[in-house]
Amino acid sequence: MERLVGTVSRGVRAPIIREKDDICKIVVESVINASISEGFSLRDKDVVGVTEAVVARAQGNYATVDNIATDIKTKFPDGTFGVVFPILSRNRFSICLKGIARGAKKIVLMLSYPSDEVGNHLVSLDQLDEHNINPWSDVLTEEKYRELFGYQKHHFTGVDYVAYYKELVEQEGCECEIIFANDVRTILNYTNNVLCCDIHSRARSKRLLKAKGANLVYGLDDILTEPVNGSGYNKDYGLLGSNKATEDKIKLFPRDGQVIVEEIQRQLKEKTGKSIEVLVYGDGAFKDPVGKIWELADPVVAPFYTSGLVGQPNELKLKYLADNDFADLSGEELKKAISESIKQKDANLVGSMASQGTTPRQLTDLIGSLCDLTSGSGDKGTPIILIQGYFDNYTN
Repeated sequence: MERLVGTVSRGVRAPIIREKDDICKIVVESVINASISEGFSLRDKDVVGVTEAVVARAQGNYATVDNIATDIKTKFPDGTFGVVFPILSRNRFSICLKGIARGAKKIVLMLSYPSDEVGNHLVSLDQLDEHNINPWSDVLTEEKYRELFGYQKHHFTGVDYVAYYKELVEQEGCECEIIFANDVRTILNYTNNVLCCDIHSRARSKRLLKAKGANLVYGLDDILTEPVNGSGYNKDYGLLGSNKATEDKIKLFPRDGQVIVEEIQRQLKEKTGKSIEVLVYGDGAFKDPVGKIWELADPVVAPFYTSGLVGQPNELKLKYLADNDFADLSGEELKKAISESIKQKDANLVGSMASQGTTPRQLTDLIGSLCDLTSGSGDKGTPIILIQGYFDNYTN
């Protein structure tokens, strides 16, 4: 019988993973046991995704607030510097800010507005319009911000991040001045030493500051790039991609993961005979229409992946073919014509009208986002995702 199911994404339950656990063995056994338990077969070109959190946990890639503070003191010996463009997050940034403040004497905290880099809003665009505020040119003090907008709480978390961040800094015995601006160079009116906390725009921020004559310029990706007093570290991303583990400890983004995905792939091949692709995934990249956050607080969606996941989809738009090339066909004739077009499609459809409307993104970003949506970030207990049929098309 003709197969009537396309892509399937399954959350795979696994044991609670601790430091020094064999992550490769756990992933392979969990996937195979799930297939036996649920009665499905593994196939070539299946994809296994492993959330970055359990990879980093197995590695023991943790650091303390004191470790952060020590590195900050080394980077900014004067103790006074700007902290620019942090995202608004209790899980992602608050614990980092605690460590940054512990290593500082005074921080000038510059927040972008009306929202942070990933879409968390301090105020709405309508509120800016109401007060005739131009976010690209107007610089607001904390006093002016309060005068205009009062105490604004985040739509979902109910947190006033301005008050929350200031309190975090001051609890560490560090002076805190808050300003609101969107030109990174504004911070140089307050201090020539800067810590850039933006994620995806960090390279540009650093470049602009250095070109403007800043003295010391670092990013979160420059903090904890090597061990500090035996801490975890990430040589590529530093504090980027980290999460709060406890009130005094963070879990860093995993490191050295290429060997892990390739070993999982090897073991799956050995035990099942199937060539299965593997990736480590973090935050997906998609936008929430209500809260407006677009999720991607990690530096990349998938830091590690096997070679079969390199590239972009190369797909024809079925509705385009049905409405244009084969508008006069229907039923079995239409099915055969479309199937033949798919079989004969070019290896690279970039610029083709028949591919317009297909998602022009990297496979790892698409598949990693699907993994993140499937696993969620709460109590589902499925840190491993099995995706089947992703590379199939209408002819399979």
